[in-house]
Amino acid sequence: MTSDNDRRRGLLARLRERPAARSRGRRRLGAAVRLFAALMLAGGAYTVFAPGVQAQDTPLTGAAAEGKALFDVSCVTCHGRNAQGVEGRGPSLIGVGAASVEFQVGTGRMPMARQEAQAQRKPELFTDEEVRQLAQYVQELGGGPVVPNGDDLHSDGNIAAGGELFRINCAQCHAFGGGGGALSSGKYAPSLRPATDRQIYAAMLSGPQNMPVFGDNQISPDQKADLIAYIQETLKHDQDPGGFNLGRYGPSTEGLAIFLVGIVALVFASLWIAGKS
Repeated sequence: MTSDNDRRRGLLARLRERPAARSRGRRRLGAAVRLFAALMLAGGAYTVFAPGVQAQDTPLTGAAAEGKALFDVSCVTCHGRNAQGVEGRGPSLIGVGAASVEFQVGTGRMPMARQEAQAQRKPELFTDEEVRQLAQYVQELGGGPVVPNGDDLHSDGNIAAGGELFRINCAQCHAFGGGGGALSSGKYAPSLRPATDRQIYAAMLSGPQNMPVFGDNQISPDQKADLIAYIQETLKHDQDPGGFNLGRYGPSTEGLAIFLVGIVALVFASLWIAGKS
């Protein structure tokens, strides 16, 4: 009897131990799964928020390597060693694409001479080849929009369709004649007269300063060609059938001119009437 009782007790003890062992195994497996998930989440967050560091592991092409050498000399102070930006000096360039570099550097707006409300157009510091190299470096760092190849981007455009697009999307800031105009907080829409096809295309893709971004989902490449054709073939030619264009700044200068001319006319008319009476 004693032996049978001992066997029963041993069997019951082993049965009790098995669920406990299984529970410990599940806890260990669950902890391992949670640890793996946390590591994957941390790695994914690092990949998303630090693409510039990841890009350094990828070999640069020849043009991009030349652009990096220029960047390290002329741009790193404001935009950081990996173009991640420096607070209070310059924004991150990760993801802005070659189009933004081509517009800002190709028009002389960058490097900026000083911090102000808006970067002004000035003589370019870099040659066209150096601008292309800088743009390629920034493009390989984090990707982004790119201007199509070629200097003529409007020969196939529809001028009439471009005029309609311009009046709907651009005239509010750049004025109907493309002369530009004042905006809020010391900013302004620049004149379109000195802009090339590539600069206009790059501005639409990158949205510099207060300008909204007009990507291919908002304005298709064919419509961009129409817009550029209208600007280059119509706005840049001196076609002012009404006479003096007053700088083509739109209703602001026209209203001021009418006011001053009207006031002067009324004053002389009043003096003439007073003299006759």
